[in-house]
Amino acid sequence: MERLLGLNVNDTARLDDVLALVKGEVKLVDEKEGIVSIEMKDTNRSDLWSVEGLARALQGFLAKKTGLREYSVGEAVVDIKVDSRLQKIRPYIGCCIIKNVKLTDSIIRGLMHLQDKLDQTVGRNRQKTSIGLYDFNLITPPLSYGAVKPKEISFVPLAFTEKLTLAEILEKHPKGLEYGHIVKTHSVYPILLDAKKKVLSFPPIINSNDLGKVTEETHNLLIEVTGTAHETVLNTVKLVSLALIDRGGKAYSSNIYYEHDKSRVVTPDFTGTKMRLDVAFTNKILGLQLTAKHIAQLLAVAGFGVDNVSEKEVEAVVPCYRVDVMHQVDLIEDVAIAYGFNKIESVWRDLPTTGCVKPVQRLLDKARVLMVGSGFQEILTYTLTNPENLFSKMNVAENGGSLGLGDLLEIANPKVATMTCLRNWILPSIMEFLGNNKSVEFPQRIFELGKVTFLDQSQETRTRDEDWLAAAVSHPTASFTEIKSILDGFFMNLGVKWQIKPEKHPSFIEGRVGAVIADGAKMGVIGEVNPWVLVAWGLENPVAAFELNLTGTVSRKLL
Repeated sequence: MERLLGLNVNDTARLDDVLALVKGEVKLVDEKEGIVSIEMKDTNRSDLWSVEGLARALQGFLAKKTGLREYSVGEAVVDIKVDSRLQKIRPYIGCCIIKNVKLTDSIIRGLMHLQDKLDQTVGRNRQKTSIGLYDFNLITPPLSYGAVKPKEISFVPLAFTEKLTLAEILEKHPKGLEYGHIVKTHSVYPILLDAKKKVLSFPPIINSNDLGKVTEETHNLLIEVTGTAHETVLNTVKLVSLALIDRGGKAYSSNIYYEHDKSRVVTPDFTGTKMRLDVAFTNKILGLQLTAKHIAQLLAVAGFGVDNVSEKEVEAVVPCYRVDVMHQVDLIEDVAIAYGFNKIESVWRDLPTTGCVKPVQRLLDKARVLMVGSGFQEILTYTLTNPENLFSKMNVAENGGSLGLGDLLEIANPKVATMTCLRNWILPSIMEFLGNNKSVEFPQRIFELGKVTFLDQSQETRTRDEDWLAAAVSHPTASFTEIKSILDGFFMNLGVKWQIKPEKHPSFIEGRVGAVIADGAKMGVIGEVNPWVLVAWGLENPVAAFELNLTGTVSRKLL
């Protein structure tokens, strides 16, 4: 750090001031070990997770080097053929060769730290991407990224002395035990081999001990990244490669040949991307009066290139390693940092505003008070749930059955298996709550007033949120009569005339269920819950319940 930036790291106050420019701060300085522990607040800036990347970002602010940092890459020196069988397993790979780099123990440790951080965060614990480093002098090109059966190939994994098959690695090696779940479900596993059929690695588990061991004697390295997201693979290759280029290495590319579509991809690509920055929009966001020329100078300080400057806009060149920049606002943030937040004059907002509760909130508050006054306890559950809870356990077909709830709004990339969609009615949440509280004293009288979500093409977001009220009573003698009397008192206090119209509903007992009609419009449903539904939730006591739409026609008349 001291060599790259010319800073005395023992001057903690000065170092803290500098690190604040990239949202970092000093946590610990160990003078004896020569190590600084730094906490980075910006989790989007993966290019800052190494001393090389940190120095690269700060050089402009310290007037060491401004403008775009340009990196070159030599002609391809290795070809990699990708087996089509990896398409549904781990389809993508990116490689770079770094030559003539001088490694020390501290540089290797820093490189391992960067590798681990990228694997755990951007790589989602190696599921999305994983990184491998090798001594290129020991490798014979071309390489093949293929698929083999678990017991078809054996090699000595890193830190071991005996040969193990891929299946044995998953059972015996610490990394196999930790990351084996990523590949275990497949009939074949990924393998990276050179021209002599020597194993480089078993992605994403472990490198071989022969070729995948980097020491201070290693001067030419192969960087390899495999994964399931192509863009993330390419970005990760760039970040690791640039750290070694900043250490004096020379980068050479690789040709990746994909068998499934006969395509060729050259990695890495250090080309920057162009983005237009509107001067008026920048000044509006920052509350300043910057000229286009001044904005261009500030972008250069922040490490961006500038191609064209006109009175109304600046055409910036975003460095290849700034994978966090997606919008003009990202550029404006760097302009503000380069300008200096402390230089921006503080202005108290002089805007006459009148605060008040929304009319709909008054109705919701009154409904909540009425339910509490009727002896019910309010609960709050997640709006995220799953189709099984919404339909299967409620004895309703997954298309909504007779509920008429419309299409279900599902999450494209759910993180939790039990939370894959947004609820479109509340009663399943009530039943789940009762199922989780069977040991609590009865009778149980609960309600929830919350949001439900529907698809709506007429809205800009293509979704529509509504406020619904659901309530349930559960005890040995819970009945339709009891829940009807509660609902009758609810509507009487709201001054609404209502009636029940018989209907069939699979979640309720036939003959003990009805549609709630108010002012000629259907507002909800009321009844005794079907025994099959009670069994699905593991409930022994009867449950009587109702659910109302508080965003409908009647509700609007009450506002």
